[in-house]
Amino acid sequence: MTPRRLILASALLALLAGCATTQVPVPLAETLARDPQLSTLAGLVQKAGLSDTLRSPGPFTVFAPTNDAFKALPQKTLDELAANPARLRAVLTYHVLPARVAASEVKMGNAKTVEGGNLALGKAGTFVTVEEAMVQTADIAATNGVVHTIDRVLLPPVRR
Repeated sequence: MTPRRLILASALLALLAGCATTQVPVPLAETLARDPQLSTLAGLVQKAGLSDTLRSPGPFTVFAPTNDAFKALPQKTLDELAANPARLRAVLTYHVLPARVAASEVKMGNAKTVEGGNLALGKAGTFVTVEEAMVQTADIAATNGVVHTIDRVLLPPVRR
């Protein structure tokens, strides 16, 4: 094989390999379920009965706490969420905006969540923050929105 053909064959193989690993966007519920680092969140979304919501047309933006973010929560908080489905649902919907917001579109200020509260969004260069959480992976595409993984679980204020 000539060097030119070898280069072309290598480029073709690289292109085909890239196509094989590219995932087609799916609804948010499936996007969360596909990502191993979001397995805790995906399970809680299902437990809270929010899977159908995250399959609806949206659009939504999900600030998705990673498994490590959930591990950092005190056990008492995890037990409380497990025992109180309404509080679990409130916490999860506090992580969702009722609009598609790419990282490049984030503006400093508050954004209204599906839960009804406000999240403080911030941006410094390419770094995006949500309350005290930092976006780790931005702009994971879904058919009905976008996911940004974050390093903390956000807890909405308890309403009385």
